[in-house]
Amino acid sequence: MHRKTHPAEGIVDKLRSLDGLVSPDARFAETIRSIAVTGITSYCWRSEYGGLKSDQVKRLKSPETENERLRRAISDLTLEKLMLKEAASGNSELGSPPAVCR
Repeated sequence: MHRKTHPAEGIVDKLRSLDGLVSPDARFAETIRSIAVTGITSYCWRSEYGGLKSDQVKRLKSPETENERLRRAISDLTLEKLMLKEAASGNSELGSPPAVCR
């Protein structure tokens, strides 16, 4: 099944519109369907983005993307370091000199 990802600002907007649509005579399931999500999704969104505003969500998500970028950079550098260390020690098959028969 195809999963649709929503931007954080869009989630906050949908939650705000959901708050405006809920009335005493309307059923909650019908109002959730009006914003095209499931009940479980709306529950998860409320637990994560419940009282936040759009600008707060941007500040919340920016460190996460920066951390992900830094993790990738560190893993790349660590891999390069290990490859150079292996090549310098002579343990790699490509970097070792051919064996001489006596």
